[in-house]
Amino acid sequence: MLQDLDRLGPVFAVMATAGVIFLVDMIMRREDKRVLAGLAITGLGVAALWLVSLILREREASFFSDSMALDNFSIFFTFLFIGVSGAVILASWDYLGRFGQRQGEFIALVLIASSGMMLLSGARDLVAIFVALELTSITQFVLAGFLRDDKGSEAALKYLLLGAVSSAVILYGMAFLFGISGTTRLVTTDGSPSIAAAIASGDEGMRSALIVSMVFLAAGFGFKMAIVPFQMWTPDVYQGAPTPVAAFLSVGSKAAAFAVVIRIFYEGFGPDTFVGDDWKMLFAVLAAVSMTVGNIMAIRQTNIRRLLGYSSIAQAGNFLVGLAAISATTDGGSQLGASGVVFFLATYAFTNLGAFFAIMAISNKTGSDEIEDYAGMVRRAPIPAWVLTLCLLSLTGLPPTAGFIAKIYIFNAAVQADLVWLVVIAVLNTVVSAFYYMGVARQMFLSEAEDKPELRTPIFSQGILVLAAAGVFTFGVYPIPLIEAAQRAVNVFA
Repeated sequence: MLQDLDRLGPVFAVMATAGVIFLVDMIMRREDKRVLAGLAITGLGVAALWLVSLILREREASFFSDSMALDNFSIFFTFLFIGVSGAVILASWDYLGRFGQRQGEFIALVLIASSGMMLLSGARDLVAIFVALELTSITQFVLAGFLRDDKGSEAALKYLLLGAVSSAVILYGMAFLFGISGTTRLVTTDGSPSIAAAIASGDEGMRSALIVSMVFLAAGFGFKMAIVPFQMWTPDVYQGAPTPVAAFLSVGSKAAAFAVVIRIFYEGFGPDTFVGDDWKMLFAVLAAVSMTVGNIMAIRQTNIRRLLGYSSIAQAGNFLVGLAAISATTDGGSQLGASGVVFFLATYAFTNLGAFFAIMAISNKTGSDEIEDYAGMVRRAPIPAWVLTLCLLSLTGLPPTAGFIAKIYIFNAAVQADLVWLVVIAVLNTVVSAFYYMGVARQMFLSEAEDKPELRTPIFSQGILVLAAAGVFTFGVYPIPLIEAAQRAVNVFA
């Protein structure tokens, strides 16, 4: 029992830090509470060190009666969530003043959401998955409306209502799985009943019920992943939520959703079962539709945060290409499609966080997110403008950025899985996305800023932007360590 609790130590560290921040926040009287951000980073550092300790002590195992797992997959995503939440808190340093006395609440809620994401990546039981999902979702609903203005409140309400519906749909899908298998465990290590075993030993008579379950789960988690036709909340929340929250949702929430979907479909339904081709085609169709709708809708946007909202929908379609490529493997037997998704999510974290941090640095000074106000920004705020341009190149999938390697990786998996038609659609959508991504860059570099003053970016913010840009560039030039980490993460499903 103590060893099981030890394996949850990183999650406990983050949760305990959030609780301490709530308590300290209540007794602090001064307006500037940015010292709480330092406390949060300390807590995240403790969680990271605890996770390293677990690795060194070789504590990787399934625990709590196979309800949770500490394996390469959960370790990879735990590090990712720690990094994302830490980056968002640090990048919010100059933004926290807008929250007034609620600065501590914002930081604590980010940590609580992160702890839920960490639990999601290791959950192997339907009940554990749902509890962790709700822990994450409820805090995100609150964060979306944190500014309490009209746009933020509207976005948060839409997010809450659609999120509640998606949770109910997920429960329907889980109920079908429980009815079929008689258990909530995806897999077990002691030979007891599991969903994976029930499906592997099943026959065509189960197909209809399993397809219904797959559709419900894809629809419910499709809301979390922001894929069409479950994406209605995305542009409104990205525009109405505080910029740090939009950055957090665009990366953390999406990564957590894809992590749990990979866990359920690869570990539960299985890529080689009699329903493998069914969920392969389901995700292939959703990928094609999401890429197309997201890119077409992004073209007409004039608000850069709303543009990135539709861009996020299109990028989710790219991730789904990897999920659809379930039959592609490397020479070593690694799941090429799944590792492609994991690698893409990691590179996307650097790319999208860098883009949002650059937007935050600019909008903090201009008070506007309209693309037309980015005219001549390379001369007014050179570092944010250059970082934003690099991130837009990466989102497009152009070299020498990490986004280019990620798209090549995932398209290669799709070709090996005989999904050439899907790759053709993805490449055409890449061309479409270049139009609006480069439209923003053109505005910053070629349009004239009519006697507008220079925007001074604080040194601290410049440092965060440079680190994000360094990640985008480094993994575009030398991606092998991250690719190997992604392959190790998904080898647990082999």
